[in-house]
Amino acid sequence: MFTIIGGDGQEYGPVSVEQLRTWLASGRANLETRARQSSEEAWKRLGDFAEFAPPAVGAPPVLGAATDTELGGLGARFGAAFVDGSLKFACQIPSSLAIYKYVSEHMDPGSRPDIMAIMTTVRDATALAPSPYPYLGALAVLQGFLIATRSQSVGKILFNLRIARATDGSKPDFVRAFLVRGGVPTVILYIPIIGFFFWIVDTCFIFRADRRCVHDLMAGTKIVKS
Repeated sequence: MFTIIGGDGQEYGPVSVEQLRTWLASGRANLETRARQSSEEAWKRLGDFAEFAPPAVGAPPVLGAATDTELGGLGARFGAAFVDGSLKFACQIPSSLAIYKYVSEHMDPGSRPDIMAIMTTVRDATALAPSPYPYLGALAVLQGFLIATRSQSVGKILFNLRIARATDGSKPDFVRAFLVRGGVPTVILYIPIIGFFFWIVDTCFIFRADRRCVHDLMAGTKIVKS
């Protein structure tokens, strides 16, 4: 049994829990109404009693947690990879153009130079050409920032994809999403012969049911729609 203090300052009760719930439903009382049980002396808010407490709301969503873990489509995956690959290629254009110009100026079109002469000319041209690494470094900083803050590269932004943890679809940490997923495979690709076969196998893995490439398996990630 409960006694409450009405809006007029008067005490009402003792009444049953069912009666109080009726008063709550009709607006005669609310969860801020002062009340006490018959067996107690202390006054509390009506909402402080378990019988009238509102149902617990769910925990707030974790920042970065997935709201949609539908896998990214093959077309979007390849499109995003093409965009990101094209950006890498663009970073090497100034160096490639300089090498081409140097070789064109130092090789006689009418002559038949041996392979050693060609390799020497290309080596000299490469030494004089502007290095692509500053451009590639700037691109790496940009991509790293986007992946750290949005779990997306430039290509994935354009194709509405994002990197997610394979277990629960939440936002992966920077080490997984950028260093392991992107950095380690890049190092492997520079290994002669091994890098080529790694690229073939890594690409073919996208046709698995979960569409996780080798680098996704390494990092514990997957690609989902953003």
